[in-house]
Amino acid sequence: MNKAGSTQALDHRTVAIELNQRAWALLEKQDRTLEDNDELLHAAHASLWHWLQVGTKRNEQRGLWLVGRVHVLQGNKEAAMRYAKKTMTLTTSNEEDMVDFDHAYAYELFARATFLAGEKDKAEGLFERASRLGQLIHGEQNRKIFFSDLEAIPYPKLQVFEYTQRNSAKSP
Repeated sequence: MNKAGSTQALDHRTVAIELNQRAWALLEKQDRTLEDNDELLHAAHASLWHWLQVGTKRNEQRGLWLVGRVHVLQGNKEAAMRYAKKTMTLTTSNEEDMVDFDHAYAYELFARATFLAGEKDKAEGLFERASRLGQLIHGEQNRKIFFSDLEAIPYPKLQVFEYTQRNSAKSP
């Protein structure tokens, strides 16, 4: 953590948040161009770098996850797996610093990277684990966000979306 000064730390934090928000805006953009994809990758990496200067282990974990997700989305197999493993390692070695959805998201990313690497059977087990952890997330809104994210990147539809199926059946 950078202890150089509170103003510098605040600047890193502010920029990390702005870059994270920009990356999410680009992730959610329907018709991204190649330039958008480049910007998305740069924004995710830059946000992580700024969090590494001043953030907590939780900020680092979420930054690693975002970079990994972008690499999965862009089909960068080796980078996706590298960031998925880093995310998982940081999550499991700092459990006390993480909240319930950090664990679910770590498995979600690892499942996607594993699937992208062509290990479909292993990915299926990881994906099911992510789904089970997602069902344990406290707060209805947080669970909805997780399951929305879980389905956002195309993945073979497995019989693991009990939460989504149960709640869609209740919709009017």
